[in-house]
Amino acid sequence: MLTQSLRSQIDKIWLTFHSGGVTNPLTVIEQITYLLFIRRLDELQTLKERKATLLGTSVEAPIYQPEEQPLRWSVFKDMDAESMFELFRKAEGVFDFMKNKGASKDSSFNKYMKGATFMIPTPRLLQLVVDLLSAVDMNDRDTKGDVYEYLLSKIASAGTNGQFRTPRHIIRMMVEMTNPGPEDVICDPSAGTSGFLVKAAEYILEKHPNLLTNAEMRKHYENDMFMGMEFDATMIRIGAMNLLLHGIENPQLVDVDALSEANSGFRNKATLILANPPFKGSLDYDAVDGSLSSVVKTTKTELLFLALILRGLKVGGRAAVIVPDGVLFGSSNAHKQIRKEILDNNQLTGVISMPSGVFKPYAGVSTAVLFFTKTGAGGTDKVWFYDMKADGLSLDDKRQPVNENNISDIIIRWNNRDAEANRLRTEQSFYVPLSEIQATGYDLSINRYKEVKHEEKTYDSPEVILDQIAELDKERRTLMNQLKDLIVNNKELA
Repeated sequence: MLTQSLRSQIDKIWLTFHSGGVTNPLTVIEQITYLLFIRRLDELQTLKERKATLLGTSVEAPIYQPEEQPLRWSVFKDMDAESMFELFRKAEGVFDFMKNKGASKDSSFNKYMKGATFMIPTPRLLQLVVDLLSAVDMNDRDTKGDVYEYLLSKIASAGTNGQFRTPRHIIRMMVEMTNPGPEDVICDPSAGTSGFLVKAAEYILEKHPNLLTNAEMRKHYENDMFMGMEFDATMIRIGAMNLLLHGIENPQLVDVDALSEANSGFRNKATLILANPPFKGSLDYDAVDGSLSSVVKTTKTELLFLALILRGLKVGGRAAVIVPDGVLFGSSNAHKQIRKEILDNNQLTGVISMPSGVFKPYAGVSTAVLFFTKTGAGGTDKVWFYDMKADGLSLDDKRQPVNENNISDIIIRWNNRDAEANRLRTEQSFYVPLSEIQATGYDLSINRYKEVKHEEKTYDSPEVILDQIAELDKERRTLMNQLKDLIVNNKELA
């Protein structure tokens, strides 16, 4: 957990970037990501040196040659600001080393360095950031992960680029409901900052604390368990560093447009997909992979991503996906087609309707979470619906903590769905049979099935109400006369 002192230092750096002319929050995160990688290179070199000392041998595959020693974090961090800044900017300096020779030495991150640009504008700012990162215990996975997550939270609070950050408590809810385990292969086809993958990793370590002591399971965890797609090079770097700082050494992040033919190999790969795909996007029809168009003929990204997720899951694999409300009840052929595919040819297990304020301040769209399993042969019998009214934060732009929160109730009820069978349609959660959903044209909007209980109210007759008014008027005149008498008596006494 971050201390208030560390939070204050990070806040100060953020403001310093802004005052120095670097106002794009993604640029700020990217520059800090480079520095974290530079520090990691020095730490890897130190580990190699210690191993060589213990074995009495030379350093195996050194990252830094003798003439490159001044480029190490442990050396330049103690330099004055001007000298450090010059060392970063000069040809074959720290930054060039990171992009070229240094990156090639570290297989877990080198593929994401293409196009990296040094944009820290002043020596003072560089020194401030280096000092902060030097003060963080990078041997503590939780601390360095928390530092990066706190930095990423600035994307949302800055009010821009918020589409890249799904609220972490919503992600945690989805992770708990899908219950990932050590054997899973977990994917996010619109990875962004890799928030879904990070939360899944944290959950798995919580539930299986001995995972890292098992060589085979640890290898799977660090190399093969987590995969994602993202077409923005900046987001790839940020997401990869987020995973790296949370202990995933070699995440399978692919720089690709997930819906294009370049990603056609994503088939039957994942056992769990967690995603918040882009809303309201539209592609050129020719740019869409033909195998997706055969499932749902559309250019709308929110529908195509559902087809992609079905294709990417192994049989028996499950998914939790955030979608805009329009996906639930849209009347176009494409909307009905994808809902029919999920319901009739696979197994839709749950729909959580979320309030429109969940994604504020940067989006006010109403959303829902779909939970389904790929079967390829149907299996939907009935669908569990939940009407989330509160998520623990106010539903305005401020998103301040409030007492109302349905998330714990959602998770408890989800894990005890057998007890939900007799819930009434007037309650917050209930089941709807497949046949009824099919009869409505595959409508998945909870309002289509929810029943509103109207309480009959009775009122007094007009005559009784008039008598009550007359009685009140009589009491008012009496009180007025008493007040007048009191005033007269006081004057006489004076």
